[in-house]
Amino acid sequence: MNFSVLQSQFASLAFQGIALGLIYSLVALGYTMVYGVLRLINFANSEVFMLGTFATLYVEAHIFKITNDSEQLHGIKLILVLLAALVGSMVVCAVLAMLVELVAYRRLRARGANRLASLISAIGVSIFLLEGVRIITESRPMAAPRVLQKWSFGTVWGADIRIDTVLTIIIPIVVFVILDRFVTKTRLGKSIRAVSMSEENSKLMGININRVITLTFCIGGITTGVAAFLYTTVYENTVFKVGFTMGIAAFTAAVLGGIGNLRGAFYGGLALGILEQFASAILGGQWKAVTVFMVLVVVLLFKPNGLFGEAVQQTRT
Repeated sequence: MNFSVLQSQFASLAFQGIALGLIYSLVALGYTMVYGVLRLINFANSEVFMLGTFATLYVEAHIFKITNDSEQLHGIKLILVLLAALVGSMVVCAVLAMLVELVAYRRLRARGANRLASLISAIGVSIFLLEGVRIITESRPMAAPRVLQKWSFGTVWGADIRIDTVLTIIIPIVVFVILDRFVTKTRLGKSIRAVSMSEENSKLMGININRVITLTFCIGGITTGVAAFLYTTVYENTVFKVGFTMGIAAFTAAVLGGIGNLRGAFYGGLALGILEQFASAILGGQWKAVTVFMVLVVVLLFKPNGLFGEAVQQTRT
């Protein structure tokens, strides 16, 4: 164990951990939203994330024709490209998430199938998407062009504050605040909370269950799309299996915070990202994935409802 690295780079590791953790939080929100309504884990969400990274890459490299040899972008054009890539990822992930709900869940739900059948169906969709992209890309990793130059604002306590890391912290916080306000204050948000508490009573109140569930998948797809855009912008590469490790980490974050709890997913992802960075500094980078699995096992053994407790949704108005 090497604690000297942790001591000498504590601020930098903490800053990077917060950024990584907030990406986990965005994907975890996708799991949490679906679980809150259906009491099921959307295992295809990891592949939704993976396709979001490819959508970001496609917009940047094929629509705007940006390569690593292209002239550096500035000002309005830079903002336009980044916004287009973000919107492209969000749209692709939202549409795909709604298709997953339509194909893997709705027909089974209409026929009264049990939860196991729905879980198997979601896993089947996940494998289909994974293998489809693997065949199309011939298992090759793909590099994204550097759209945003990684310039630094300066250092704070020895940590290099780069523009991409700052955006990776600010954007998820904004998304979470908007989502939290939407769920707790709007009529559609209250409909989601009502369905999560009692589907039968929601029907008696005149709520369209299918519309609410589709909306929930759509919102989860949007947050996952934002995460995919940020991941591609920061790490500048993707591969067909990128969703597997991200999905495990995001699911762990959701369980750590309390599955079905929006704020739990947010803080769970934050805690996991920081813990993962610290563990990699002490034990080595090869232990990052192991750390995630260890956290998942420990939480399931000793605190299965998560640190913040399993919640249907925030029910206060």
